[in-house]
Amino acid sequence: MTAVLPSLVLTLLCLLRAGAEVPVQLDFDTKKFAGMWHIMAAVSNCPVFLSMKDKMTSSVTAISFTPEGHMTMETGEKRDLRVMDTDYEHYAIVYSQQKDSQEPSTMLQLYSGSRNQDMSPHLLQKFKELFHSMGLTEDMLVMLPHSGDPAAPCWEHTSLLEINGCRSCP
Repeated sequence: MTAVLPSLVLTLLCLLRAGAEVPVQLDFDTKKFAGMWHIMAAVSNCPVFLSMKDKMTSSVTAISFTPEGHMTMETGEKRDLRVMDTDYEHYAIVYSQQKDSQEPSTMLQLYSGSRNQDMSPHLLQKFKELFHSMGLTEDMLVMLPHSGDPAAPCWEHTSLLEINGCRSCP
């Protein structure tokens, strides 16, 4: 019985962690959030993302919403995206998870409302705290350099995944 109790506690903690809801922006305003956002940083445990992260550059994504309030953006496939935190003008932290693959993967992206937006140390720290709380680590992080093309599609990773038919990344 003594050996079973610690195992039971660990199992329950894992179940609680796995079933925990991702925190989202309170009183989220779709009208204020819609528009152009620059992807400045991303972190993921997806093996394809990790193998390609050194080749990625920042790009722009246009976000809009359906009448039902569902976020739409160019990604090539339907995904569950959640805005964890935003000030609607300067930054947003967006979460996605891929559950369909053999190994589920998680991704957080840091968006900037301005192409020239420098990330403050405070904002970067907030991003790191959030991704650490999701079990992601510093070695999974990429700070995306500017692509030089303001009209570039939502970063290279997404386009290459669509071409190769990869379904392992969020």
